[in-house]
Amino acid sequence: MFITFEGIEGTGKSTQIALLKERLEALGKRVLVTLEPGGSRIGAELRRVLLSLENRDLAPQAELFLYLADRSQHVSQVIRPALEAGMVVLSDRFADSTVAYQAYGRGMDPEMLHELNTIAVGGLWPDMTLLLDIDPELGLRRATERNSREGKTVAEGRFEAESMAFHQRVRQGYLAWAARFPERMRVVEASGTPEDIASSISALVESRLHAGV
Repeated sequence: MFITFEGIEGTGKSTQIALLKERLEALGKRVLVTLEPGGSRIGAELRRVLLSLENRDLAPQAELFLYLADRSQHVSQVIRPALEAGMVVLSDRFADSTVAYQAYGRGMDPEMLHELNTIAVGGLWPDMTLLLDIDPELGLRRATERNSREGKTVAEGRFEAESMAFHQRVRQGYLAWAARFPERMRVVEASGTPEDIASSISALVESRLHAGV
């Protein structure tokens, strides 16, 4: 089973992925946790370029194709082999991020980006996507505080430095995309406690597992 986590900055994706991993392992599943950008060896190099605050002048089209390159390598080198080995794969971001950030955030054509994503993933789409939804002001404050606490303000702060209007567009893009793909994407309210959010996520995932996906 392939599950992706999406959402704007500061929604708590990493925390929820760790909690879901524990839950699935308790159920006897073998779990691989990965992320984008940076889930593969080559992707780790691309992540440094894509997230660094020093690269605020990165052209939108260049940004797009770097993300697509990262995703193609990620699927080929990491995700597909793990799924073929019978593992559950949990990914912090995947193709929906490109639509939300580069289409709705940057103003590109979402249909064009969906077609490019289709090429990049080689037909491999998630069984379930959990969209953690939160008010952008709260999410951005959380993300900025986290980067400062972990010393990543420069190394991984490029998107946190975007305007609030940008983050509002990204959030609305995510919600619009979730409405388009309701069978795959589930919106999870992410402003509550980590425990409450984890409970909601576990219920959704276990329901899908019981359905035989």
